[in-house]
Amino acid sequence: MRKSLPQTDLLLTLMGAPHADDTLTDTLRLVQALLDSGTRVSVWACGYATLLTQRALGECKPRNPASWDTEYPSTAAIIATMLAAHPEHLYWYGCRFCSDDRGADDHLAEVVMRPPARYAENVAAAGKTLVIGVM
Repeated sequence: MRKSLPQTDLLLTLMGAPHADDTLTDTLRLVQALLDSGTRVSVWACGYATLLTQRALGECKPRNPASWDTEYPSTAAIIATMLAAHPEHLYWYGCRFCSDDRGADDHLAEVVMRPPARYAENVAAAGKTLVIGVM
């Protein structure tokens, strides 16, 4: 018997190339604001967004030549921090096929990889679904 997904208030489906514009930053800020208000959120990463939770990203981004001494957290570090701070309110899923197609196979331990055929189960477990980005 398959384990059912946790019920959430909102499923955010993040699609496409996350660093092409401000979509990723806006999405992470939205997730944090929702968590701060007590909302239960699940995120489904699809396409190149599956690369956001790669352990190989480490804790920090590469150095910024304009601010050499400043360290900026990687997306994996930001997401890991959010997941650790809100274990009962935030769930992060990734599309297994999109991830495999991009050679992204070493995700944070908290990230659940699922085949796209299971996406409808994530939608059914959420009160509302919002799709952000394009493939």
